[in-house]
Amino acid sequence: MLKTILFDLDGTLLPMEEPRFLEGYFGLLTRAMAPHGFDGKELVAVLWQGVAAMVANDGAKTNEAVFRDVFARAYPDRDADDALALLETFYRTDFNRAAACCGFNPAAGETVRELKRRGFSLVLASNPVFPRFAQEARLRWAGVDPADFSLFTSYENFSFSKPNPDYYRAILSVRGLAPDECLMVGNDAAEDATAAGEAGIPVFLLTDCLINRKGKDVTRWRRGSFPELMRVIDEATGN
Repeated sequence: MLKTILFDLDGTLLPMEEPRFLEGYFGLLTRAMAPHGFDGKELVAVLWQGVAAMVANDGAKTNEAVFRDVFARAYPDRDADDALALLETFYRTDFNRAAACCGFNPAAGETVRELKRRGFSLVLASNPVFPRFAQEARLRWAGVDPADFSLFTSYENFSFSKPNPDYYRAILSVRGLAPDECLMVGNDAAEDATAAGEAGIPVFLLTDCLINRKGKDVTRWRRGSFPELMRVIDEATGN
């Protein structure tokens, strides 16, 4: 029986063209960090190194700890905790201006609220390479209330990342769920659909901002926009 809906965030609940978002995000970040002595190009390169390390994380430590290690190695003459505190300040303030680089689909918030009203448990299954407050910020940009979600995956509380199927298995373990009690909703054919499927979780591929870098055959998955998603859920629950 379907109990829990897992939602990706970027490109799913929050419409975006990834290159445009990254350009705006990194521009805001480098300008915010420049007064503290950080070279913009170097900082962006270090952030990508941190993301790569979190994606490769084998579960031995949290993604936050992995990212901190990368940052500490890249800036040995800086206090890593102080530097990460500066990043936290950015994510709580100037980062919100990156909302202008994203789209907005009112159906996202409407769908979340309706599923919550029906009694489904909702999980924000956004790749946990951001701190929780950055995940919450992007939800608000999408017109979604963070309080509607019973679990956020963020770099503080997860030790695996997409596209590792163990990321999805960890969600199942934390929530005490069987794969067939869940539905993963995402826009990335590899990170969302393929990886969740390898963990045994049924998938709905949201195609509004489809990412299919490897040219996968998407006809294997149920797919479409939010109205099609609701029809799939209705069928699964006998409505």
